[in-house]
Amino acid sequence: MKLRAPAVPLITVDPYFSVWSCRDTLNEAATCHWTGHCNTINGMLWIDGEQYRFMGGEEAGGIPMRQISMEITALATQYVFEAHGVRLTARFFTPVFADDLLLCSRPVSYLALRTEALDGNAHALRAELSASEELCLDTARQEPVTVETVSCGSGIEAVKIGGTTQPILKNAGDDTRIDWGYFYLCVQNGKAGWRKVKGETFVTAEAALSDGSALFAFAYDDIDSIEYFKKPLKAYWKRSGKTIEEAIADAFAEYPALCAREREFSQTLTRKATEAGGEIYADMLTLAYRQVMAAHKLVEDEQDGLLYISKECLSNGCAATADVSYPSMPMYLLYNPELVNGMLRPILHYAKSADWPFEFAPHDVGCYPQVNGQVYCAHSDPSHQMPIEECGNMLVMAAAAVTAGAGTELFAENRALFAQWADYLIAHGEDPADQICTDDFFRHLAHNCNLGLKAIMGIASMAILLTRTGDSEAAARYRDTARTMARSWVSRAAKGDGSFRLAFDQPDTFSLKYNIVWDKLFGTGLFTEQELADEFASYHQYTNRYGTPLDSRGSTSKSDWQAWTGVLAKDSAEFEAFMTPVWRYFNEMESRVPMADWYSTKTAKYFYMMHRSVQGGLFIRLLAQEGTCRI
Repeated sequence: MKLRAPAVPLITVDPYFSVWSCRDTLNEAATCHWTGHCNTINGMLWIDGEQYRFMGGEEAGGIPMRQISMEITALATQYVFEAHGVRLTARFFTPVFADDLLLCSRPVSYLALRTEALDGNAHALRAELSASEELCLDTARQEPVTVETVSCGSGIEAVKIGGTTQPILKNAGDDTRIDWGYFYLCVQNGKAGWRKVKGETFVTAEAALSDGSALFAFAYDDIDSIEYFKKPLKAYWKRSGKTIEEAIADAFAEYPALCAREREFSQTLTRKATEAGGEIYADMLTLAYRQVMAAHKLVEDEQDGLLYISKECLSNGCAATADVSYPSMPMYLLYNPELVNGMLRPILHYAKSADWPFEFAPHDVGCYPQVNGQVYCAHSDPSHQMPIEECGNMLVMAAAAVTAGAGTELFAENRALFAQWADYLIAHGEDPADQICTDDFFRHLAHNCNLGLKAIMGIASMAILLTRTGDSEAAARYRDTARTMARSWVSRAAKGDGSFRLAFDQPDTFSLKYNIVWDKLFGTGLFTEQELADEFASYHQYTNRYGTPLDSRGSTSKSDWQAWTGVLAKDSAEFEAFMTPVWRYFNEMESRVPMADWYSTKTAKYFYMMHRSVQGGLFIRLLAQEGTCRI
């Protein structure tokens, strides 16, 4: 890929187990958690008795190897180094295949090392990894840790480390790291141990590279993963009673087959994305995939079934947020639409409970990892809720999941609730009152045209769901209502030049109409091709170096909503041209953080929100190209 990644994914399992390199070279600085706090993992290669560093900062010691290259694919990151006549290839790989629930939830990530002599000489080679207690604590030295070595099967040695108090699921928040459970550093045909460095415990694993290769793994057993309405739930991979030691053994045994699977997946994604939007589009999807996966946790409840819990990373830490799942879902509609149903279930559970007092849909269901009820605005003040936003989100997500191949059972079980939300949109969505929407950093806005579009597409989604479950008569009523509202919307939102306003009462304004794209994706035909084309054509006059602003209230924008809006482009070339400034933003932004979605289109400065699942929205052009959701 040509994109200079603002941060490079190394270990990408879930919101707690997500380690990145925030430099162009792996041995320039310590590795870090996505929040920017150190999650230090150092890597050394001894060549003929001399210590060389391929991972970690100067404080780790060793002579820095010269980094020759770095390549990122959807599921792997590969570095190549050279020193003292030896070439080292280091390949990080987390097999988070969205269509394989056991694999995408298994908390084991690999580092494979391979060496070759460049000078034709034989060399004595030994590799060592050392990982800080930072990986199992919110901050280093916050409490004493326990360490022990364990065997994970034939030839696999591991060392586990964890805090002594183990406050399982007790601490919720945004800029936080895990402080319970146990981190495992593992090696095949090597040995594991630990040591103290300036009062900080490091676990270690080493192996001789007598045959030119070594395989290490990083694993995490969080014991319990999510508190779901006061009940602790374990990660999905534990559903059959498997232990972490067994999961680690399985991971080592399956490594060769998974590598082949990864190559096929990454090559297919690159090819399809390039066809849909050019090389710049393939770059962005490649970088986004692991981030999106690592912003979720997969668990299972005996009553509600599969639950796929997102975390709002550095946008308040909310869990299972409807208007975060909505922009993220295109990636999952492509690879596993049942995970979209998994996003819906916590919200449906909460909305049906006596704890939710409103007739519209909730914003969220807690603060990660505690999924016990909405925390956004303390859920009690209706003036700070997102009634039209969330009702529309839930309906469109449900319809999109079904059209992409998910089962209809979830809708059938919750039909009355979905009907309540659709009827709310009919009553209140044609001309939205003063309220906030998902872009809440702009605060309240009355008569929001884009929000009106969400209401229309939510009602149309109800018609799709009813059609899929055999109630054609009720479906026709909702479909006709959506059509009537769409025609009214066009007349009231028109600026007179073929484009449409930010708000019905603000004629000299504009906004990206990302909610309208579902008319094109579903093929519902509520708006004409000319109306969509004219609106999209109007955006070019507002485009800055790093993208097109969300609306006329400022110069900031979001990467996900620009990709959504790009679906209105007539072909892949027009889409590529529209998205090239977004690629440029990621490529040139000064801050070295995982992909951040809200930023200035003039300066490429990002604002807070990074490592968020909403980058799954970048996949929407590929979704349109595949025709996945057409009815």
